[in-house]
Amino acid sequence: MATMESLIGLVNRIQRACTVLGDYGGGDAALPTLWEALPSVVVVGGQSSGKSSVLESIVGRDFLPRGSGIVTRRPLVLQLQKTEQGLQEYAEFLHLPKKRFTDFSMVRKEIQDETDRLTGKSKQISPVPIHLSIYSPNVVNLTLIDLPGLTKVAVEGQPESIVQDIENMVRSYVEKPNCIILAITPANQDVATSDAIKIAREVDPTGERTFGVLTKLDLMDKGTNALDVLEGRSYRLQHPWVGIVNRSQADIHKKVDMIAARQREREFFATSPDYGHLGSKMGSEYLAKLLSKHLESVIKARIPGIASLINRSIDELEAELDHLGRPVAIDAGAQLYTILELCRIFDQIFKEHLDGGRPGGDRIYGVFDHQLPAALRKLPIDRHLSLQNVRKVVSEADGYQPHLIAPEQAYRRLIEGALNYFRGPAEASVDAVHFILKELVRRSIGETQELKRFPTLQAEIATAATEALERFREDSKKTTLRLVEMESSYLTVDFFRKIPQELEKGGNPAASSADRYTEGNFRRIGSNVSSYVKMVSETLKNTIPKAVVHCQVREAKRSLLDHFYTQVGKKEGKQLAELLDENPALMERRQQCTKRLELYKSARDEIDSVSWSR
Repeated sequence: MATMESLIGLVNRIQRACTVLGDYGGGDAALPTLWEALPSVVVVGGQSSGKSSVLESIVGRDFLPRGSGIVTRRPLVLQLQKTEQGLQEYAEFLHLPKKRFTDFSMVRKEIQDETDRLTGKSKQISPVPIHLSIYSPNVVNLTLIDLPGLTKVAVEGQPESIVQDIENMVRSYVEKPNCIILAITPANQDVATSDAIKIAREVDPTGERTFGVLTKLDLMDKGTNALDVLEGRSYRLQHPWVGIVNRSQADIHKKVDMIAARQREREFFATSPDYGHLGSKMGSEYLAKLLSKHLESVIKARIPGIASLINRSIDELEAELDHLGRPVAIDAGAQLYTILELCRIFDQIFKEHLDGGRPGGDRIYGVFDHQLPAALRKLPIDRHLSLQNVRKVVSEADGYQPHLIAPEQAYRRLIEGALNYFRGPAEASVDAVHFILKELVRRSIGETQELKRFPTLQAEIATAATEALERFREDSKKTTLRLVEMESSYLTVDFFRKIPQELEKGGNPAASSADRYTEGNFRRIGSNVSSYVKMVSETLKNTIPKAVVHCQVREAKRSLLDHFYTQVGKKEGKQLAELLDENPALMERRQQCTKRLELYKSARDEIDSVSWSR
């Protein structure tokens, strides 16, 4: 059967671990962190309501800053841990993890200094909490959160918004369903006007989470008492009201210690004619035990939900760690294997883009099916074969002696000139496919999640792939231009053989040289050259894509990183380690996930180890 101390101690240990790892919501309700799933006690009250005195009475130590006006200007997360009798009391701050405070006056000074560090010496407030743990045999296991006191007006040195700012801060804590509200109200104030009760009623209308604390009972006017409140007639809560007698300012100035103050408090209730019958259920010691007992029941009720959250968080963290990857091995062989495996994953994604498993490869087909034919159609062949240009070329080709049958040299010059235009579309096709391949490399690197861990390797692969694509482009450009040059270098013989036959059919081949320079003859020559160029165009429209795919796409699929593999194989351990130099942000994220995973697993084990009462 679990004891009260084991249950609350378990929660305290988990909360402290959450605090160290930064898994503390700090009032932010956006994320259901493990901290926020655990119950804690939030102390709420107006300024000078006696909040600090209540906390010090529960702790049994004088350790909080004192003064008039707003003293608590940052949330104080106070975690009490009961230790064995005889051990020395000490305190630790989260921001000073290796420093133990045994002088509690220095704890007070550190709270003040740490507050001033963020807010300055002004009367400003900050939502950033201060985390303080106190280890003592004289405390109960408990987590208390002290907040700035609620106020109704801003004083000099404070912004007009401070009233609303403090209320918003308080609400961000007390609105959480796992928060237990300790509503502090002075006995010499009408409970109907209590700031703490007002806000508690709004966020906890049933009063299930609210404990009312009435302070300064000893300062009430003679002849009056607070029995109507303490006995629940004035304002009823589901939990009993607890009266507290704080140390007076004179006691504080005289440095009356908390042990003596507790004794005086017990004597006050024991001898009071008004409160004597309630004496066993009054005082700071009773309040601490009451809260601790209530925490035990809340924890028992919430354990299944907490366990479920922990298990879900473990699954999510393990999945994220798998996604982030495990730490890199130190061994050079293992590092080389890791590099080659990452390259293989990238290469597979790149091939999927080309082969249709992922989008992008279809754009290469678009180059051949749309861009290349459109470019071929737009070539200025008609201008090149205009009547004027044909006459000019034929005349220049004949020189001083006119051609006898067909102007062969003119034909060759006209065809070569026309075919020269095909160089542009050929080069453009090569460049268009090159840029698509470069984009697919960039996209594939971005989609290779495993590479994001290693920005240096990522950059090296990108560089190596880009350089390889440049080599493929140069080879492809040479090949496609060679296809164009081949068409110019050797004209189809059958084409020339048809020309004399057509001339014989059309008339006397022995026509005068003057007839050979008629407009009709020039048009016929232009038409013949146009027919041949169209035939070549159809051929190149089919052969250019073949050359581009063979030299660029096929090679990219077969040997994109071959040169990189050769270079990597020559590297030594230190150079391999440099390639696997991880992104610092990812390393930090993995460390955070690993620590959180350890925390959650430890919390799960602790919960499983407790034998719950049936």
